[in-house]
Amino acid sequence: MTILPKPLRKPLRSSEAAGTINSWRADDPGKRGHQTVAEPFQAGASAVDPPVKPEITQGWILASIPIGMMHLACLGAFWTGVSGDALLVCLASYAIRMFGVTAAYHRYFAHRSFRTGRLFQFLLAVLATSSAQLGPLWWAATHRHHHANSDTEQDPHSPRHYGFLWSHMGWFLHPGNRRDNLAGIRDYARFPELVFIDRWALISPALLGTATFALGRVLAEAGRPTSGAQMLVWGFFISTVLLYHGTYTINSLSHVFGSQRFDTGDDSRNNLLLALITLGEGWHNNHHHCQSSCRQGIYWWEIDITYLTLLVLAKLGLVWDLRPVPAKVYAQAAEVRRPSRPT
Repeated sequence: MTILPKPLRKPLRSSEAAGTINSWRADDPGKRGHQTVAEPFQAGASAVDPPVKPEITQGWILASIPIGMMHLACLGAFWTGVSGDALLVCLASYAIRMFGVTAAYHRYFAHRSFRTGRLFQFLLAVLATSSAQLGPLWWAATHRHHHANSDTEQDPHSPRHYGFLWSHMGWFLHPGNRRDNLAGIRDYARFPELVFIDRWALISPALLGTATFALGRVLAEAGRPTSGAQMLVWGFFISTVLLYHGTYTINSLSHVFGSQRFDTGDDSRNNLLLALITLGEGWHNNHHHCQSSCRQGIYWWEIDITYLTLLVLAKLGLVWDLRPVPAKVYAQAAEVRRPSRPT
């Protein structure tokens, strides 16, 4: 199945595909007395192998089994039932780990849109890998390749070329698209702890699953109407599957449905609903125009929960140097909003 987006209106043409909007130079590495890690990458550079085109192979089927089992495990809810405690843990598990995907995998490891110290960098990686979406080095390298080739045949998850279903989930399941490509993430591959987490990316989700089961047992013994099995199903399996599809909507739906403020040369769209589901990632056209900015909802009414959370972490001194939206971008956006004058 292929779904091709239709242009909604003529947006502003972007000329900064690899210029000042999408790249930056590092400041003094000793700033604020913290250990600063890695130079930011230059957008447009990619050392990732060409993507595997859609095809159903034996390897694809074998790689699909664990994901399929995660989905089937959700049916355990018919056996365990549900409780308010389980729903709260499910929601919290989803939201916290979605922040890990959006803030850590995407805005930090892939785009270097803010800075932190080595310890908090490690903690961000641990949080992000609990999403069960492979490791930080693979995720960031693959995403950089996506931006360098967005909606071309070299893009591993383009709805335009490979269809909606492949862009949503099929590409991720193909083992050919899950190869290690440390050459595309040299700035972080020099940290042995990140290489370890990337290689053993299943440790965090396994620990989370164990923790949710233990939490359910503790709450049950305290008289709460839940159980270890119920908490495992809702707090881990269901929340993880929801997290999968919430994340995948940015690869699929945000290149099909929504509005385009900027002409980025691809099909990226801004979509409020997807922004709410993904804590701010739905302002995808903004992001493709200004990839290095930490803020993706560029106006106050464009809700970006990830950015607001990072502001709180900055106040606490855990992160710093959040890259703002350049004044040039606001000027360009104003041109789009300004009505045409009669000639």
